[in-house]
Amino acid sequence: MADAASAGPATRDSPWPVAEMSEKIAAWIDRLGQVWIEGEVTQWQVRGGHVYGKLRDLQRDATISFTVWRSVAQRLTSDFAQGDRVVALVKPNFWVKGGSLTVQVLDISHVGIGELLERLERLRRQLQAEGLFDADRKRRLPFLPGRIGLVTGRDSDAEKDVVRNATLRWPGVQFTIRYAAVQGDRAAAEVTAAIEALDRDPEVDVIVVARGGGDFQNLLPFSDERVVRAASAAATPIVSAIGHEADRPLLDEVADLRASTPTDAAKRVVPDVGEELAGLDQARARLTTRLGQVLAHETDRIAQLRGRPVLAAPDRLVDERAEELVRWVARGAELADRAVEDRRRALVEARGRLTALSPRATLERGYAIAQIVDGSGAAGAVLRDPAEAPTGTAIRLSLADGSLDAVAAEPR
Repeated sequence: MADAASAGPATRDSPWPVAEMSEKIAAWIDRLGQVWIEGEVTQWQVRGGHVYGKLRDLQRDATISFTVWRSVAQRLTSDFAQGDRVVALVKPNFWVKGGSLTVQVLDISHVGIGELLERLERLRRQLQAEGLFDADRKRRLPFLPGRIGLVTGRDSDAEKDVVRNATLRWPGVQFTIRYAAVQGDRAAAEVTAAIEALDRDPEVDVIVVARGGGDFQNLLPFSDERVVRAASAAATPIVSAIGHEADRPLLDEVADLRASTPTDAAKRVVPDVGEELAGLDQARARLTTRLGQVLAHETDRIAQLRGRPVLAAPDRLVDERAEELVRWVARGAELADRAVEDRRRALVEARGRLTALSPRATLERGYAIAQIVDGSGAAGAVLRDPAEAPTGTAIRLSLADGSLDAVAAEPR
């Protein structure tokens, strides 16, 4: 029956088998091939690296389920979530065995606002990788800028807010204003040119880029790469005062200071003269108090020093030291006399001992010293034995008070 039915169209009497109908459906769907579709993501779930989701038609009540296999999901460069508007390259498949339709996503990307956000996110990651958002690149604003450069729209509320509030805070502040389109196709080029012109002005100490908020698309010029790179390259500190909290443009990231509104920018760029004067008064009062405390302390110290005995009666110290000096002088003289006497006594004793040991004392008792006289007439060796001086030998006798020459006779 199945073979007969497959030969012709299906009827009540010759129905198709389920498998044949499923195969025909699969063949029809397969002939559709790959197709681009557009819709809104209503479900995006990641399980095991694969993505399972649903895509709804933008105008009609129609939804399909889709699958993004892990190999495709790993190549995606953007993040997707419920509510994103996307275009996707899909390949429909009919599963014969289960009788279900599956849609395999081969590529997917944002469109409309989502596409803009995707491009901005890529640019943000690129600039961040280059280090343009690093905190150590942020420069400190001058305490009191002599001249403020302002980039804003002509006759805009932002201009009035910045100028009025800055002047109220510091009446002497001066401005150099460069007008530029703050939305539309001309905005990025004009804002870039204004930043570069003010940066070249040597009198400008800080540059404020101001706009009074706006929707996402109106703020796109302040995320333009030309504007961001001009602000990054400027040698003058940049203040971003776009005035939009929800969608922060890239200029906020690269600026040296981000102000929430133009009014906030004016408050943060110049100090308040009233506050500074009050601060000066407080500092002067603290200085006066501190100086009074130091003077009082030093006065007390001088009084204490003057009350000490050495200053109250200064001659007393001199008298005490004079008496002590007299005692030491007397003691020194006494010790000197004693030392001289001791040395004199020792000298007398040494002289007596030396005299007792001297040959002269022996000579004074009548003794003589006999010495042989050599051929030159000089006295030589002392005679101790008569045999040492044969008869006729010249002899010199040393006495206590002189000497005599003699000739040895025959010994007895």
